[in-house]
Amino acid sequence: MYPVSSQAYDRAITVFSPDGRLFQVEYAKEAVRRGATAVGVVSADGVVLVASKNVGSALLVSESMRKIFKIDEHIAATASGLVADARRLVETARLEAQKHKLAYNEEISVEVVAKELCDLMQLYTQYGGIRPFGVSLLIAGVDSGEPKLFEAEPSGALTGYKADAIGSGKKEADEFFEKEYKPGMLLDDAVILALKAIKKTNENKLTPDNVDIAIITAKEKVFRILERNDASGYISKA
Repeated sequence: MYPVSSQAYDRAITVFSPDGRLFQVEYAKEAVRRGATAVGVVSADGVVLVASKNVGSALLVSESMRKIFKIDEHIAATASGLVADARRLVETARLEAQKHKLAYNEEISVEVVAKELCDLMQLYTQYGGIRPFGVSLLIAGVDSGEPKLFEAEPSGALTGYKADAIGSGKKEADEFFEKEYKPGMLLDDAVILALKAIKKTNENKLTPDNVDIAIITAKEKVFRILERNDASGYISKA
C-alpha cells in the first residue's frame, strides 16, 4: 500500500484526512491568523469593538477601510481575514435582521444573527466546488438590556465571550484579557482595555486613522463608530 501525503486531502473541502481534519477549513483559519487584530469587550453598561487597520500607504483613504460594520441599530460586527468575505456575511446578517423585523415586528437578537451566520459558514464546509469563508467575525450587540459578544469561525463554530480577539494578535490579546478583564467594568474602561489589547499586538502607534472604535450602550441600544475627536481621547488614555 502506497503512503498518502496530506496533499491528497487538501484539494477537496468534502474529504477528511485520516486524522479527522479538513485542511481547507484549517487554511481558512490561517487566513484569519494573518489578518489585522480586532477585539471585543463586554462591560456592565455596553459592549465595545475595536479593530486595527493596516494602512500601508499614505495614499490610502483610511475612512474607506472600515473594519466595523453595522448590522442593525443594536448589532455590529468586526472581522479579521478576507474583508471581502466579511462583507458578504454582513450583507446576509443585515438581510436576516430586516426579515425578522418584518415578520415578527421586533428586533432580532444578537445570538440569532450569530447563529444564522455560523449556519451559512458551516454550509460552506461540506459541499464541493465552494470554499470556506476565510474570515472570523466578532458580533456584538444588546439584547433586552444585556450586552453580548460572539465569535464566528470559518468552520461555523459559535462561541460567546466576555472579551475576545481575532486575527494575528489573538494569542497576545487573549492572554492580556485573561489577566486584566474584570466583570462589571464600565464601558469607558472597556474601551481603554480593548485599546491596550490592540496596543499589545501592534508595533505602530495607535491613531484614529489606523484603528476603528465602536460602542453600543445597554441603555440607548444604538451602535455608533466614534468620531476622530472621541477616538483620540480614548487612545490617549490607553
